[in-house]
Amino acid sequence: MIKIVIVEDQTMLRDSLAQTIDAQPDMEVVASLADAAFALDEVEKTGATCALLDVCTENDSSGIVAARRIKESHPEVRVVIMTGMPEITFIARAAHVDSFVYKNVGTNDLLGIIRSTMEGYSTFPRAQQSIFSDAAALTDVEVDILRLVCETKTRKEIAQELFLSEGTVKRHISEILA
Repeated sequence: MIKIVIVEDQTMLRDSLAQTIDAQPDMEVVASLADAAFALDEVEKTGATCALLDVCTENDSSGIVAARRIKESHPEVRVVIMTGMPEITFIARAAHVDSFVYKNVGTNDLLGIIRSTMEGYSTFPRAQQSIFSDAAALTDVEVDILRLVCETKTRKEIAQELFLSEGTVKRHISEILA
């Protein structure tokens, strides 16, 4: 039985995922959370064998940070990161997660990714060919933002550290990934 902790800040999506996963004969949702800061505690409390984590969750918590903490404490627990954000697989790989999926995949695909991840296979979408093709054209601010993103800082933390607005940080990230 695959015991899964789900971390997703959108209530409707979290509830739908929990219902769909619980309907599987080989899967059980043992915890369903909105804030990634509590993911490690729930993994330990429930004996989960898999964590399905959104990248951005409530209270500016990061699924990437939670993934790293889970893997450091419990390397046997499989971690699948999911997001709707464009092209951040390089960050997910840095956290040593087992698989990465965009939220636009179908339910059957997600269930297949969870199962194959539990069997030891990793799934990562192909990186966009152009993600760093214009890296030389990045401004100093964009390089600083990218460095902080790779350190799994939130937009709010990046904005504070670089004395920018969160909207400016979001715009720069969009430009970097365009």
